[in-house]
Amino acid sequence: MSSITGRSAVEQGPGPSGDNARGRRRLGDTLFGGGAGLAGVVVIAIVVFTGVFLAISAVPSVLDDKVNFLLSTEWQATPGDLRFGILQILWTTVSISVIAMIIAVPLGVANALFLTQYAPKWLARPAASVIDLLAAIPSIVYGLWGIQIFAPHLTGLQTFLNDALGWFPLFSGPVSTGTVFIAGIVLAVMVLPIITAMSREVFAQTPAANKEGALALGATRWEMIRTAVLPFGRAGVISAAMLGLGRALGETIAITIIVSSVAPGAGFFASWLQGGETFASKIANNAAEFNNPESTGAYIAAGLVLFVLTFVVNALARIVINRRKAFA
Repeated sequence: MSSITGRSAVEQGPGPSGDNARGRRRLGDTLFGGGAGLAGVVVIAIVVFTGVFLAISAVPSVLDDKVNFLLSTEWQATPGDLRFGILQILWTTVSISVIAMIIAVPLGVANALFLTQYAPKWLARPAASVIDLLAAIPSIVYGLWGIQIFAPHLTGLQTFLNDALGWFPLFSGPVSTGTVFIAGIVLAVMVLPIITAMSREVFAQTPAANKEGALALGATRWEMIRTAVLPFGRAGVISAAMLGLGRALGETIAITIIVSSVAPGAGFFASWLQGGETFASKIANNAAEFNNPESTGAYIAAGLVLFVLTFVVNALARIVINRRKAFA
């Protein structure tokens, strides 16, 4: 009987302490979940309030605009005579970002594959650190380097493109000093660390069983990468590219320094071998005009378009990533 009683006491003893432990765990889970949910709500609220503020500030000026806001190339933010359009600004912003992505995405993915699949550890870690350090260089340094050192070396290339492909609108002349083409290449260097770092982390997480299975079936190193590593990291590469694109769309200081402004009243042109202004540089170059609600609203309207453009790009990227995950 005593043994039974003792056994019962032993069996019953851990009960309250176990319940208390579970209770503490449940309390911790509740607090953590609540904190995470609150953080998510705060982030969403910031985005919504930002969009609402931009819309409220921009709509009156857009309604008073005497030209087509989306199709005009004029920009005159004079109170009482607002005549501003974003066609040329939108084209310049998209063109610089496209050039940057065309260069940075393949180069970043190739760097990530080399660091994770080919390079020995004694080389991979220092090389990755050096590439990551590019992200720590201030934008103004990139801008000064681009216009003072890098741009003169591209004069011959731009002249050649104009001579050989001048019949095509993207390479028509005249060739200016600070061009969209130069800005796109410099911007590619700026976003390269982001794309490389994210792609590298995704490729490094490829299951070893997938890679070893491909090699065991007789695949070469490249065939293993093509059939195992790249499909596994495709969603991560898309995320990295979209994050880099967002960085490119919003770059201000470097673009302001590199790209030369066009003459006021100039018509629309598509050439990458001329200057221009992006949304961000347009706002930065004309900050002195923010002394009147009407003038300020014109520039806030440009900022609102950039906000919507970035939001749409990220939303499309999320849709693509979710489809890739579902397919995988």
